[in-house]
Amino acid sequence: MRHSLAVFLIVTLAACSTAQKVESDKLESAESLYTAAKVKFDEKTYDAAIKKYEVLQSRYPYGRYAQQSMLEMAYSYYKQGEPAPAIGAADRFIKQFPNNPHVDYAYYLKGLANFSGDAGILTTLDGNSASDRDPELSQESFNSFKELITRFPDSQYTPDAKLRMQYLANQLAKHDLHIANYYLRRGANIAAVNRAQDVITLYPNSPATRGALLVMVRAYDAMGMVALRDDTQRVLNLNGGSDAATAAAIAADKKSWWQFWR
Repeated sequence: MRHSLAVFLIVTLAACSTAQKVESDKLESAESLYTAAKVKFDEKTYDAAIKKYEVLQSRYPYGRYAQQSMLEMAYSYYKQGEPAPAIGAADRFIKQFPNNPHVDYAYYLKGLANFSGDAGILTTLDGNSASDRDPELSQESFNSFKELITRFPDSQYTPDAKLRMQYLANQLAKHDLHIANYYLRRGANIAAVNRAQDVITLYPNSPATRGALLVMVRAYDAMGMVALRDDTQRVLNLNGGSDAATAAAIAADKKSWWQFWR
């Protein structure tokens, strides 16, 4: 009996030791994978870093290495100009680790990825074909930044997010103004008025509001609505709304784009 008990204890201790070694090897393996990925990340070879992060997350989906690697993978996709997978990684991080102290950065990354991904739309707003474009990414970027500053008003990323939100609001207003002018040129005066009113209601602090008032003046005049035309013209005059002032404001707003692009 004593011999059997001794054998049992030896086997049990050996099993515990083996389990501890396996767990230790596992932790070392996760750390090793993360270290290798971080080297590529720091070297800015983002494609190689992403591949290593993917291996790490597939083998060890939980723990601090998985969490940190997911954020760094999202950033890597963003730096490579791939907004969709960057946003996907940030969304997974937010869903899986909502209490992580760096979750505010995930919201910020979502905003940045959409912000950069919408460059084509934002830089062609003054073209003839811009009226049929949908600035969906701009709106999604705006919403991500808004969620960041609402949830984390004291985040270190909030000041920059607020600046980008103002810029995006100006761009979205400009887009709606372009469509209002498109309707006006084609004699769709009611549609022009409605879109111009959207600019004034949704983006009251945008430079595009002066242009929106001017569209309304011209649309009301074309429809023979003299009283509404004159009332709108008075508001336009109070806001310094000459054609030259409107054009100058829009040009200045367009120039401000470059301070954000990085």
